[in-house]
Amino acid sequence: MKKLHFETKINAPVKKVWHTMLDDQTYREWTKAFGNPGYFEGSWDKGSDIRFIGPEEDGTVSGMISKIADNRMYEFISIKHIGMIMHGVEDTTSDEIKKMGDAYENYTFSEENGVTTVKVDLDVMDDWADMFNEMWPKGLEKLKEMAEK
Repeated sequence: MKKLHFETKINAPVKKVWHTMLDDQTYREWTKAFGNPGYFEGSWDKGSDIRFIGPEEDGTVSGMISKIADNRMYEFISIKHIGMIMHGVEDTTSDEIKKMGDAYENYTFSEENGVTTVKVDLDVMDDWADMFNEMWPKGLEKLKEMAEK
């Protein structure tokens, strides 16, 4: 398991950045940087189940099964990944999933003089690190572009 860190400064108030990142319609837009149009099902409320989903070419869905470990509005979101969806099949118990252990994805927001810093810290399986090192900067760039409009 590897720990990755990304951050960006966005010339917009923290409330606007938060909502651009997490509201359904804008989430679908900035996450296109990850390769396919993705969306989430569930809630960002602390303790809630949430699924991050993307369509497959065969019409099925793939993604992550997660739980919101913490949510401090306009400050911090912690997502605990507990399983995967592969071609419509949910998996929370296989050996591959057990290798993930406690995999978290954390977003930290802070604002100073109208500029918001977004920090992303995530645990990823070793063989996914290169992919996320390429995708996350693109995603944050798209988020920045959208929030600064």
